[in-house]
Amino acid sequence: MRLAWLGLVLAASVILPAHATPQSPEAPQVTAIRAGRLVDVESGVVRRDQLVVIRGDRIEAVQPGATRPPAGAKLIDLSRYTVLPGLIDCHAHMIGDLTDTDALLPLQRSGAQEAFSGVRNARATLLAGFTTVRDVGTYRALVDGALRDAIDDGTVTGPRMAVAGAYVTVTSGGGELVGAAQDVTLPAEYRFGVANSADEVRERVRAILNGGADFIKIIATGAVLTQGTKPGASEYTEEQIRAAVEQAAEYGTYVTAHAHGAEGIKRAVRAGVRSIEHGSLIDDEAIALMKEKGTWLVADIYNGDYIASHGREAGWPEEILRKNDETTDAQRAGFRKAVAAGVRIAYGTDSGVYPHRFVARQLPYMVRYGLTPMQAIRSATLSAAELMGWEDRVGSIGAGKLADIIAVPGDALADLKSIESVGFVMKGGIVYKAP
Repeated sequence: MRLAWLGLVLAASVILPAHATPQSPEAPQVTAIRAGRLVDVESGVVRRDQLVVIRGDRIEAVQPGATRPPAGAKLIDLSRYTVLPGLIDCHAHMIGDLTDTDALLPLQRSGAQEAFSGVRNARATLLAGFTTVRDVGTYRALVDGALRDAIDDGTVTGPRMAVAGAYVTVTSGGGELVGAAQDVTLPAEYRFGVANSADEVRERVRAILNGGADFIKIIATGAVLTQGTKPGASEYTEEQIRAAVEQAAEYGTYVTAHAHGAEGIKRAVRAGVRSIEHGSLIDDEAIALMKEKGTWLVADIYNGDYIASHGREAGWPEEILRKNDETTDAQRAGFRKAVAAGVRIAYGTDSGVYPHRFVARQLPYMVRYGLTPMQAIRSATLSAAELMGWEDRVGSIGAGKLADIIAVPGDALADLKSIESVGFVMKGGIVYKAP
């Protein structure tokens, strides 16, 4: 199921900037960027006065600034800027409107409306400097895949996407759409990933991947934002999670696990998931296990502040606010411990709970809770690319990589908050935001 009909809906939404002109394959545009500061995330240094040469959608060379640009190259002067690789969010939700007090709001919206919300969110994410995202799930199955495809074929402006397609979740679990009366049957699209045994997990993993997903997201514990569930309570056994991991491996892909509770984290890590999302109630044993297994941690450590402030202003359910209060500080303490222990960290925000234009807002939090500024940038560039298995194409500025480049006025590493005001965005050699 690829939701091909959404192509007709999205065809009306071409929002490519006027200055973003796709290049002819016969004569690729040559562009040269003069970078005052260039963040080399592979070596962990900031290089002064560099020239980045781009041919078509790829970086051809990175040279000293005194190098003469190629004849006929379009020159972009970013000599007063810090130039960085396009940023990557490994925990994004591109489909749907922002989290609301009405848990059943998705049922009031058509598939077309959900798709168009994704168009809006994708554009906001790209213009915020995030040229790649890993979309970790949507209630309405596989709409994320349709958005990914529309971006890839140029119909829609947005970041490169890898998508989960749907949540693999137990009945009434953290990935279910809850709140309907007991005698109301939800549409099949909203229960596409529901599975309650190892065999059902395997069958749903196959269906999701056959439907076009790039990887699998399993809900290993309860959730903060799903009423009636407990973040600390496990919802799948280790055997059931392993069934998902083994089935996904047959398709050449991986599983990531939503897991707040320590026991759920440990079950997921032992079962072989590639990353843990949230990790709010992680304990020392789980941290040691993640370090041993090389499991990535993707912790949305800014999100709790937004829920606490906006959620109370908007009248969110008291249960959600309470669970958020119970997990926010614990998550940050666990994150700090995981960093100190050497657990692999990738940037992920839970954007979609809060506006996508704020997706860089977490970067200073990463430093506040244990990373250096360079490590924080690396978590949102090369490390995130490594988690996704895309390090051969994105995540750093180097010869052969896709020309995904952003720039921030001044010295961005001296003030990571400045990245919220990104002044230049290029994706695949096309400029979407210019100084």
